[in-house]
Amino acid sequence: MQENHLFEYALIRVVPRVEREEFVNVGVLVCCKRLDLLLCRITIPQEKVLALDPNADLEVIAEYLDSFEKICRGERGPNPIALQDAASRFRWLTANRSSMLQTSRPHGGLSDDLEKTLESLFENYVA
Repeated sequence: MQENHLFEYALIRVVPRVEREEFVNVGVLVCCKRLDLLLCRITIPQEKVLALDPNADLEVIAEYLDSFEKICRGERGPNPIALQDAASRFRWLTANRSSMLQTSRPHGGLSDDLEKTLESLFENYVA
Protein backbone atom coordinates (compact mmCIF):
# COMPACT_ATOMS: atom_id res chain seq x y z
CA MET A 1 0.00 0.00 0.00
CA GLN A 2 1.39 3.37 -1.00
CA GLU A 3 1.42 6.24 1.46
CA ASN A 4 -0.86 9.22 0.89
CA HIS A 5 0.88 12.58 0.82
CA LEU A 6 -0.67 15.91 1.70
CA PHE A 7 -0.26 18.27 -1.25
CA GLU A 8 -1.35 21.66 -2.49
CA TYR A 9 -2.10 22.67 -6.04
CA ALA A 10 -2.87 25.85 -7.95
CA LEU A 11 -3.90 26.55 -11.50
CA ILE A 12 -1.67 28.78 -13.62
CA ARG A 13 -3.53 31.41 -15.61
CA VAL A 14 -2.72 33.79 -18.43
CA VAL A 15 -4.58 37.09 -18.16
CA PRO A 16 -3.84 38.86 -21.44
CA ARG A 17 -5.73 42.04 -20.48
CA VAL A 18 -5.47 42.41 -16.72
CA GLU A 19 -8.05 45.19 -16.57
CA ARG A 20 -10.69 42.80 -17.97
CA GLU A 21 -9.82 40.00 -15.51
CA GLU A 22 -10.47 37.32 -18.16
CA PHE A 23 -8.11 34.38 -18.07
CA VAL A 24 -7.16 31.08 -19.65
CA ASN A 25 -5.91 28.18 -17.51
CA VAL A 26 -2.53 27.19 -18.91
CA GLY A 27 -1.05 24.93 -16.26
CA VAL A 28 -1.01 23.33 -12.84
CA LEU A 29 1.41 23.45 -9.90
CA VAL A 30 1.52 20.61 -7.36
CA CYS A 31 3.54 20.98 -4.15
CA CYS A 32 4.30 18.48 -1.40
CA LYS A 33 6.20 20.14 1.43
CA ARG A 34 7.04 16.86 3.16
CA LEU A 35 8.75 15.52 0.03
CA ASP A 36 10.22 18.94 -0.90
CA LEU A 37 8.56 18.45 -4.28
CA LEU A 38 7.18 21.01 -6.69
CA LEU A 39 5.81 19.87 -10.04
CA CYS A 40 4.22 21.76 -12.89
CA ARG A 41 2.76 21.14 -16.28
CA ILE A 42 2.16 24.05 -18.65
CA THR A 43 0.84 24.54 -22.16
CA ILE A 44 -0.13 27.66 -24.11
CA PRO A 45 -3.50 27.30 -25.87
CA GLN A 46 -2.71 30.10 -28.30
CA GLU A 47 -6.19 30.23 -29.85
CA LYS A 48 -7.82 30.74 -26.43
CA VAL A 49 -5.37 33.47 -25.43
CA LEU A 50 -5.86 35.24 -28.77
CA ALA A 51 -9.65 34.97 -28.40
CA LEU A 52 -9.36 37.10 -25.25
CA ASP A 53 -6.85 39.49 -26.80
CA PRO A 54 -6.02 39.27 -30.52
CA ASN A 55 -2.97 41.47 -29.85
CA ALA A 56 -1.54 39.32 -27.05
CA ASP A 57 2.21 38.90 -27.34
CA LEU A 58 2.53 35.10 -27.30
CA GLU A 59 6.35 35.27 -27.27
CA VAL A 60 6.37 37.34 -24.08
CA ILE A 61 3.81 35.03 -22.48
CA ALA A 62 5.96 32.01 -23.43
CA GLU A 63 9.04 33.67 -21.88
CA TYR A 64 7.16 34.38 -18.63
CA LEU A 65 5.89 30.80 -18.48
CA ASP A 66 9.41 29.49 -19.15
CA SER A 67 10.68 31.50 -16.17
CA PHE A 68 7.80 30.18 -14.10
CA GLU A 69 8.80 26.58 -15.00
CA LYS A 70 12.46 27.20 -14.18
CA ILE A 71 11.54 28.52 -10.74
CA CYS A 72 9.25 25.54 -10.25
CA ARG A 73 12.08 23.12 -11.11
CA GLY A 74 14.54 25.02 -8.92
CA GLU A 75 16.90 25.69 -11.82
CA ARG A 76 19.90 27.75 -10.91
CA GLY A 77 19.95 31.03 -12.76
CA PRO A 78 19.50 34.74 -12.24
CA ASN A 79 16.40 34.31 -10.06
CA PRO A 80 17.25 33.66 -6.38
CA ILE A 81 13.71 32.36 -5.73
CA ALA A 82 14.65 29.18 -7.62
CA LEU A 83 17.19 28.34 -4.90
CA GLN A 84 14.58 28.10 -2.15
CA ASP A 85 12.88 24.90 -1.03
CA ALA A 86 9.82 23.62 -2.92
CA ALA A 87 7.24 25.00 -0.47
CA SER A 88 8.81 28.48 -0.53
CA ARG A 89 8.91 28.48 -4.33
CA PHE A 90 5.24 27.40 -4.40
CA ARG A 91 4.29 30.25 -2.03
CA TRP A 92 6.18 32.76 -4.17
CA LEU A 93 4.66 31.48 -7.43
CA THR A 94 1.13 31.54 -5.98
CA ALA A 95 1.41 34.98 -4.35
CA ASN A 96 -1.44 37.30 -5.26
CA ARG A 97 -0.39 39.61 -8.11
CA SER A 98 -1.89 41.73 -10.82
CA SER A 99 -0.05 40.70 -13.95
CA MET A 100 -0.63 38.71 -17.11
CA LEU A 101 0.54 35.56 -15.29
CA GLN A 102 -1.46 34.61 -12.19
CA THR A 103 -2.46 31.54 -10.20
CA SER A 104 -5.62 30.41 -8.50
CA ARG A 105 -5.73 30.20 -4.75
CA PRO A 106 -4.00 27.05 -3.52
CA HIS A 107 -6.15 24.00 -2.83
CA GLY A 108 -5.24 20.92 -0.81
CA GLY A 109 -5.59 17.20 -1.18
CA LEU A 110 -4.12 13.76 -0.53
CA SER A 111 -2.40 11.63 -3.14
CA ASP A 112 -0.41 8.42 -3.26
CA ASP A 113 0.94 9.35 -6.71
CA LEU A 114 1.71 13.05 -7.17
CA GLU A 115 2.75 12.72 -10.83
CA LYS A 116 -0.57 11.05 -11.63
CA THR A 117 -2.41 13.71 -9.62
CA LEU A 118 -0.66 16.44 -11.62
CA GLU A 119 -1.74 14.83 -14.88
CA SER A 120 -5.32 14.39 -13.66
CA LEU A 121 -5.58 18.02 -12.54
CA PHE A 122 -4.08 19.17 -15.84
CA GLU A 123 -6.62 17.12 -17.84
CA ASN A 124 -9.55 18.37 -15.73
CA TYR A 125 -8.69 22.08 -15.61
CA VAL A 126 -6.41 22.90 -18.54
CA ALA A 127 -6.60 20.43 -21.43
